[in-house]
Amino acid sequence: MSEVRLTVEPRTEFGKGAARRTRRAGKIPAVLYGHGTDPRHLALPAIEFARLIRENGQNAVLTLNVAGAEEKAEKATELALTKTITVHPLKNYIEHVDLLVVKRGEKVTVDVPIVLTGDPAPGNLVTHELDALQVEVDALHIPEQFEVSVEGAEAGTHITAGQVALPRGATLISDPESLIVTVSEAPSEAAMEASVDTEGAGVVEDKPETEEPGEDAE
Repeated sequence: MSEVRLTVEPRTEFGKGAARRTRRAGKIPAVLYGHGTDPRHLALPAIEFARLIRENGQNAVLTLNVAGAEEKAEKATELALTKTITVHPLKNYIEHVDLLVVKRGEKVTVDVPIVLTGDPAPGNLVTHELDALQVEVDALHIPEQFEVSVEGAEAGTHITAGQVALPRGATLISDPESLIVTVSEAPSEAAMEASVDTEGAGVVEDKPETEEPGEDAE
């Protein structure tokens, strides 16, 4: 995965009021931490950051150019991974971001999405059991996704985490026995109709309500 550059600004105001002002200015409050350094409070350009994550995924390595850092004798460039993105539950905008400092040659533990490719053998259904694999991998060589082929798979096929080919130097952290895919025979039309009939059997309609003696006495 290639590095992505992003120009950010240091934050000097803190608290809920300051965070709201940052967001009104079109920026996202963020904290950069890791490797024993003091946390750095930053403001990320909201539209650009959202676009980068949408196009490159949350595992993209960000090269942060910190505006004005040299004037404060701070490091002007940092490599970082997006650790956590907090999204407003109702309005769906990014409220806050946690960034993790990474170094070249360092290994990190990340969740990499699993994408299924191909179609099973005719008359079969595929159940996607696991959406991502957790792996330890070089920070600058995080795969964008793992592709798992189900092309021509027959009923009874099972694909586990341990069967996925990893890039050189990567280590699987997820349980290798975890199921990613199961393939089963699609039910026949007759079986589906029988299932519907069975589900509808035994339904008892509610009896009309009757007034109890004295119910209208008040």
